[in-house]
Amino acid sequence: MILRLKDNFITDNSLECEEGCYFLLTSQNEKFSKQAQDKHARFIDIKECKRLLNIDENIKLIGITGTNGKTTTAAAIYSILLDLGFKCGLCGTRGAFVNEVQIDEKSLTTQPILKTLAYLSHASEEKCDFFVMEVSSHALVQKRIEGLNFTAKIFTNLTQDHLDFHKTFENYKQAKESFFTDESLKFINKDSAMIKFNVRNCFTYGLENPAYYHVKAYALEEGINALVATKEQKYTIDSSLLGLFNLYNLLAASACVNELVKPKLENLEKAITHFGGVCGRVEKVSEGVIVDFAHTPDGIEKVLDALKNKKLIVVFGAGGNRDRTKRPLMGAVVEHFAKRAIITSDNPRDENPKAIIRDILEGFKDKNRALLIENRKEAIKKALELKEKDDLVVILGKGDENYQEIQGVKYDFNDKIIVKEILNQGK
Repeated sequence: MILRLKDNFITDNSLECEEGCYFLLTSQNEKFSKQAQDKHARFIDIKECKRLLNIDENIKLIGITGTNGKTTTAAAIYSILLDLGFKCGLCGTRGAFVNEVQIDEKSLTTQPILKTLAYLSHASEEKCDFFVMEVSSHALVQKRIEGLNFTAKIFTNLTQDHLDFHKTFENYKQAKESFFTDESLKFINKDSAMIKFNVRNCFTYGLENPAYYHVKAYALEEGINALVATKEQKYTIDSSLLGLFNLYNLLAASACVNELVKPKLENLEKAITHFGGVCGRVEKVSEGVIVDFAHTPDGIEKVLDALKNKKLIVVFGAGGNRDRTKRPLMGAVVEHFAKRAIITSDNPRDENPKAIIRDILEGFKDKNRALLIENRKEAIKKALELKEKDDLVVILGKGDENYQEIQGVKYDFNDKIIVKEILNQGK
C-alpha cells in the first residue's frame, strides 16, 4: 500500500519502494527489509509514521474481539457515540467510516497497520474523539495492530471458528487472550466461555452470571426490552433488534460508552433506541425473508433460536478453504431448528462445492430433511417457492456480501439482490 505525502510517500511493501521513500517496518514485513534497503528506502517505525500522517494521539481507540458480535457491537458503539454528539470513526468487516461517511469498502475485518493508520489520519483531519475497530484473531497473531494504544477493549464471546488458521481451539483462545493482557479499560462477557484477562480496569457484563453490568430483566418478544443495573445505576435497553445475542451486543456497547463518556442515562437510552442494526445481520429484505452473516455453529444457533417462533426454511452453506470440522456442526444446528433445510454453496473458493455440501450433510441425523442445491441462486429460488404463508425464509452465511468466490474468481452476488430479482420475476 502507498500513502501519498506532500513530497514523498509511505509504503509497507518493499516492491513499491523507491530511493528516498519511507518504508514502514512492521512485524509483518520485516523479512522483506533487505529489499527495501537495497532500493535505498528510508526506514520508519509506527511512531514516526503517525507523526508523518499527523495522527492525533488523543483519539480514543476502542477495539472489539470475539467469535461473533464484533460488527454489530462496533456499529452500535459508533452509532451511540455519534448520537451523543461525539465525532467518531469505525473500521471492520463492513469497511471504514468517519462521521457517517464511508471512506473505504469492505475488506479484511482488521487491515494491515498502514491502512489502519490511513483511517486514523482521516479521522484526525475530521477531529474525531473516538475510533472503533473490529479486531480479528488473525490480526492479533499477525500483529496487525502493533503500535496502537487502545483506550477500551471488548470481548464478546468465544466459540469454534478459524481452526483452519489456528489449528486448535486452544491456539484460537490464546490469540483472543493476548488482546487483554494490558491495563486498558476492558469489558468481558461473563456468560461466554471464559478467557484469561488482566483484571485491572475490567468491567464484566452478562445475564446469567454475576457481572458488573447485569441484566436484571428482559423480554425478546418484539425486539429487545431490558433493564440493566450496576451498583450505582440502572438504565433500559429498548431496541428493534431481534434476539438474545443482540441483547449481549447492546449490553457491551452501552457499558463501554457509559464508562468512557458518562452520559446522562436518558440520553444513552435514546441513543441505544436509535441504533437500527447492521445491514446483513438479521436483516429483513422482503416480507418473510431474512438474510444474516452467521457462518459458525454458534452464530447460526443464536440467529435461528431468535427466530424459532416461526416456521423456518433455512438456506445455508459453508466457506471453502476454511475449518472443515464446523460444517457438520452447522448442519446439526440447522436440522434442529428448520422446518426445511436447503444446503447450498457459500464461498466455495478452491474446494469442490459438492464436497462441502457432503461435509455439512454429515451433521444431519435424517439426511432426507435436507435439499441439496449447489447453485446458490437456485437454492434461494427454491426456498421462496416452498415458502407458505406463515413461513420465514432465512438465508445464512453471506449477509450483505456482494460477491461469491469460486475457484479464485469473485463473481457479483448479493443474497438481498437475488431475493428481490426472483420475487420481481414472479410478479
